[in-house]
Amino acid sequence: MARRLINITILFIFVFLSSASAQINEKNLMKTINYLASKELRGRLPGDIGYAKATKFIVNNLELNKIKPLFKSYFQNFKVEYNAVLGPEHFAVIKNGKKAYFKLGPDYVYRAFTGAGKMTAPVVFCGYGLSQPELGYDDYAGIDVKGKIVMAFKYNPKWNLNNKAFTNGNPREKAIVAFKHGAIGILFVSQPNDADPQKPIGSTIHGEGEQMTNFPEIHVGLNVADFIFDGSGYTLKQLQTKIDDEKRPSSVPMTTKADLEVHTKYVKEQTVSNIVAVIRGIDPLLKDEYVIIGAHLDHVGSQADKVYFPGANDNGSGSAALLQIARECVRNNIKPKRTIVFAFFACEEQGLYGSGFLAKNLPFPKEKVKAMINMDCIGFGDSLQVGGGNSFPELWNIAKEMDSKNDKLLVSSTGNGGGADAEAFFQIGIPTLYFVTTNSYKHLHLPTDKPETLNQPLFAAAARLAYNTLIELSNR
Repeated sequence: MARRLINITILFIFVFLSSASAQINEKNLMKTINYLASKELRGRLPGDIGYAKATKFIVNNLELNKIKPLFKSYFQNFKVEYNAVLGPEHFAVIKNGKKAYFKLGPDYVYRAFTGAGKMTAPVVFCGYGLSQPELGYDDYAGIDVKGKIVMAFKYNPKWNLNNKAFTNGNPREKAIVAFKHGAIGILFVSQPNDADPQKPIGSTIHGEGEQMTNFPEIHVGLNVADFIFDGSGYTLKQLQTKIDDEKRPSSVPMTTKADLEVHTKYVKEQTVSNIVAVIRGIDPLLKDEYVIIGAHLDHVGSQADKVYFPGANDNGSGSAALLQIARECVRNNIKPKRTIVFAFFACEEQGLYGSGFLAKNLPFPKEKVKAMINMDCIGFGDSLQVGGGNSFPELWNIAKEMDSKNDKLLVSSTGNGGGADAEAFFQIGIPTLYFVTTNSYKHLHLPTDKPETLNQPLFAAAARLAYNTLIELSNR
């Protein structure tokens, strides 16, 4: 009799979990994704009208479902730098007196925090764009870049000197180094010897230092770099190999010129918003404990009204899942023991600013937060992965338990706590789980990150797993 009761109980739990999240399906999720990734929202750059429309859409849905704001308003405001890349624009290479134009998007993109400018100038290749003589390395030693445009690898070398890591590896930092040596602009290029060299991508990460409003920053494709190198007596691959093998600079002037134009609108302090809502717990002993579930709503915007980055997977998928999870809590009349906080973060792409701001400004003691669940890029890939299991095995086991009762798509590997928007909470001692898919980044920050590329069954399964894990954590 006891075994029969146990089996009936297990069956009931399985049926409840399956039916309770029934509305977390492909159709409902894709309806949200199609709007968040639409051209109307212009890539959801914080500070832009497109991001404002995205926040309004989320708030309207929360209000419709009678989910209350955590603060006096749904909007948790803070200030960040903002830069709009405007038209007209062009980029061309002049070789042997002839001008070859390249196309914004497939051939090159502007860095999100590019400065404005219109110029024609010779190109000089300066390796990794580093000037750190204190480490015994200087790509600018013995090379004249005054009044010229520098070309440099976007990322720092994978090696170091005397066990000392290079610094100034972010785009703005490398641009400032080039400017201090007399350059008037910079072309970033990916490393051709990588197994899968990065295409020109939209990116808002910038690094330390003041914005240089009149210093263009462009990420060019390897096809553009090869065209610039043609006739110089060198290839980009050869020079990377030489620098990496010898761990010494190998900077050279090119025989070509770059001709470019870009216009911008820069605001040093632009108000942007997280959207934060709450379903209050009802248990007398546990209602003042919290489970936070979050996803970043922002992406990397658009450029010159010609190219926009839809951000369907990154992170329209996490935001759509978060909204549907909130709706399901209402539809299923969830009365959690612990209080559930829903957080749509701004400015993840720029440097985890939104999640960092919420973590520093929680309206309750951080010790009262029992878990933080983050969802980022859960719509493209081939299986589910949840990070944080090595640091928080109890949370990890709950996620595995929920997966075993439902879609059974979770891989066995996990990781340490934190990562992406979970990082700020992990750093202040809050247990975290990070939901993502495996092989998720094929279209990362590219114009091809569109709704039609998503693995819809996997997307829905990831959202259901996050929902079931959330409900279990808020009640266990």
